[in-house]
Amino acid sequence: MYTPHTYPVALLMMLVSMLCWGSWANTQKIDKTWRFELYYWDYMWGLLACAILFGLTLGRTNPAASVSFFHNLGSASARSLVEAFAGGMIFNLGNLLLVAAISVAGMAVAFPLGAGLALVIGAVLNYIVSPAGNRLLLFGGILLICAAIASNAMAYRGLSKSAKAGENHLGPYTVYFVFALGALVSNFPLNYAFMRHPVSGSPLSLRDYLHGGRAVHAWGVLGGLIWGAGTICSFVAAYTPTIGPATSFSLSEGNTMISAIWGVFVWKEFRGGNTEVKRLLALMFALFVLGLVSISLAPVFG
Repeated sequence: MYTPHTYPVALLMMLVSMLCWGSWANTQKIDKTWRFELYYWDYMWGLLACAILFGLTLGRTNPAASVSFFHNLGSASARSLVEAFAGGMIFNLGNLLLVAAISVAGMAVAFPLGAGLALVIGAVLNYIVSPAGNRLLLFGGILLICAAIASNAMAYRGLSKSAKAGENHLGPYTVYFVFALGALVSNFPLNYAFMRHPVSGSPLSLRDYLHGGRAVHAWGVLGGLIWGAGTICSFVAAYTPTIGPATSFSLSEGNTMISAIWGVFVWKEFRGGNTEVKRLLALMFALFVLGLVSISLAPVFG
């Protein structure tokens, strides 16, 4: 399987991950008449397709190697498989709630608050499991991003008023494949529940999904492919010993800034905000940039 051997290549993969994770939700907003519950079915097919595509290509650069996609999948311990599958199921519930929040509050609010908090919790847990990089720079960057999240929340309020691995572990390509399977399996009961008991609008049925045109289905699949590509890049970068999962996850979660850029400047979600709102948004972007720079330097000075 392919993994980066130098920090610049790993950094590039983390930046690609950040861009993908911060951009996939645009595919949901293109057709405002297509409900997010229906969009999400196609998103899941794209997510799984991405896992298979990368697993059978970059995951098999040396098919005879023990870390190749099929060899790794067959030799992985039951615990590794269960953990990756359960991770996909937990992710799916959280992501469904995030997509629901996007449909109500927009990208510029849902991502910084939802995914931003995930950054803080996930980075701390990942560092406990596999500590790598300069702690001062890593957690200093996380604190700056926390401040950016707070600034974003205040801006929205103003607007409303106006790789450490164990034995027989899964590699980055196989762990994403099992993760995607867990997300897909859990999507049947979870998303169906959202369809029958929606956060807004009337209940939906599977017939509504089947009546969608090719274009709306294609946008959903593309959204899943974009998110999946970003996840693969993050997982592969985390597999690099000098990077570690905490730094890779933290930098990739800079997607909150990317999504806020889309929401503010493309979708105009803060249109009508007063001077104070604009000041808080500028502060949010500045804090995000400083935080991401600090996190990206953590492996260099580790």
